[in-house]
Amino acid sequence: MTPSQETALNVVPPPAWTRRPANLARAVTAELVERIVRGTHPSGTSLPPEPVLCETFSVSRTVVREAVKILQEKGLVQVRQGAGTMVTPPSSWDMLDELVLGATIAEDDSLAILDDLVVTRRVLESDMANVAARLADEETIEGLRALVQRMDEVVDDTVTYHEYDRAFHDKIMQASGNRIARGVVRALESQVVNTARYMGRTERSLCVASNRGHRRIYERIAAHDPEGAASAMFTHITEAWLVRRSGTGSPSRLQR
Repeated sequence: MTPSQETALNVVPPPAWTRRPANLARAVTAELVERIVRGTHPSGTSLPPEPVLCETFSVSRTVVREAVKILQEKGLVQVRQGAGTMVTPPSSWDMLDELVLGATIAEDDSLAILDDLVVTRRVLESDMANVAARLADEETIEGLRALVQRMDEVVDDTVTYHEYDRAFHDKIMQASGNRIARGVVRALESQVVNTARYMGRTERSLCVASNRGHRRIYERIAAHDPEGAASAMFTHITEAWLVRRSGTGSPSRLQR
């Protein structure tokens, strides 16, 4: 039976839980997010009624109602009087939400979502590099120099290298003083930093190449060159992602 047939008949397979979760509402929410993103419950259709969901997940109506309320907060469903709980189009989904973003990335073989994430990060970090080049004091500049030097020393240890890599970018974001932009970048990165699709290839040669980009950014900030720092950051983020990227779709969304 196909997902659309299951939906039409209000037949929903039970979740693949190995053991009953401690927080049932959160677990039911996570499972429904995945099913909506996957298309088991397509946009424009209604979720199965409460009794069916209760039976499917072996939970009470209270748990189901709490889960549906959370789905509504995430923008995935809309509760309509007399029409049931309708699944909304993807344009209404909260893409900064951990569950929504994670499920969308998992289902997107073209990597278009990760391309958009990189584009968003590129825009914000380029602007923050511009501001950092104007505002950075000697302590910040020395901190960036030390991080670049340290990354050169640990290119054989990709795990440690990426820890310093994130610290380098975060120091620039902090130097810009833009807490909102930094918060958005950190929220996005936290959802993907440990995923194979985002990290891609991580061998030594890529770390070496990546740190050349970091050094160019550091040099432009140290020279108090805002436009140069922004351009170096833009190029670095773009090139680093294109090297790691291994999806089937074209990275045309990154072109400017």
